[in-house]
Amino acid sequence: MSEYQYYEFQALDRPLTGREMDALRSVSSRATITATQFLNHYNWGDFKGDPSAWMEKYFDAFLYLANWGTREFRLRLPKGVLDLQSAKQYCYGEAASVRVKGDHVILKFLSQDEDGDWEDDGSGWLSSLIPLRADLAEGDHRLLYLAWLLCVTAGELEDDATEPPVPAGLGDLTAPLEAFADFLRIDDDLITVAAERSPKLGAPVSGQELERWIAALPDATKTDWLVRLAGGKEVQLRAEMLRQFRESRPAKLQRDSESPRTVGELVAAAEQLAEERCRKEAKRAAAERARREREAAEARERYLADLGQREATAWRRVDELIATKQPARYDEALTLLCDLRELALRRGSTDEVERHLRRLCGEHAKKPTFMQRLRKAGLV
Repeated sequence: MSEYQYYEFQALDRPLTGREMDALRSVSSRATITATQFLNHYNWGDFKGDPSAWMEKYFDAFLYLANWGTREFRLRLPKGVLDLQSAKQYCYGEAASVRVKGDHVILKFLSQDEDGDWEDDGSGWLSSLIPLRADLAEGDHRLLYLAWLLCVTAGELEDDATEPPVPAGLGDLTAPLEAFADFLRIDDDLITVAAERSPKLGAPVSGQELERWIAALPDATKTDWLVRLAGGKEVQLRAEMLRQFRESRPAKLQRDSESPRTVGELVAAAEQLAEERCRKEAKRAAAERARREREAAEARERYLADLGQREATAWRRVDELIATKQPARYDEALTLLCDLRELALRRGSTDEVERHLRRLCGEHAKKPTFMQRLRKAGLV
């Protein structure tokens, strides 16, 4: 299998300048480079850039895929829309990490599976994952909890480690969140078990709620936001405002009466769920197999009953097929002969079949191909 590596970067908050695009071009002459994207794949050689440095300087999203099983996804957000300490509750270790660089928080998610099958060129993944950035900026922490489950899946946490706060809506993942779990190969059963303590998502934010909240804000805060909005350069201002609004309301997390589960408890529950699902699938498969066998047996009975009504015609058809001297027709004749013998066995009388077989052997003894097929079928 030849080597394959896929790199894609996206700039979301601002386009790249001409000077920046020239700098990227100096690294790769083959890449697709626009004001918002760098995309390239490698079948030989390696990427000459530094994804960490590029995320710090140019881009807001990055995806990497290699055919030996490595998958990586990164997001960069302004510090004002993602609280570092909140993110650190979920992201630590190699599989999921978070760091600050300048005015940004950078999240990194990594999955390695050298035993997995490779049948994906990487294209399309990043566009399906990018909406997660806006969701996270607006206070949706389901991505962060899935990142913690990624650490569990990777075996980076001790069994007695306890889970972080469980956000609402884990049982109703959006398409981008499902893509995130799929791309990074987070165990589905682990997600299902984790979602058991996840409250339902609340109703969408209403305009009246926002109006009351904004009206109660200090004048200095509202003035600051309006000035920043008029400046037109802070594209994440709306997300920052919505995050603060959501933080002003009681968080919908797991019930206070329930103590956090441990990694060992979650993994054991996921394994039990997987075993139960396998048993159910095996039971369904057995029932389906029995149904098909029953239908096949019933169809066979109907066919033999019909054959018994046209037995004389069937014997004439055998003679016609053999007379063609065509191997394919021989096979058709042998199938019909086997059916006629089975019909006779069911009736408890094989004399007529044996008589016809002796006649056929006598008439076609000089046809070695046909005689060989007769012997192989056990008819003589």
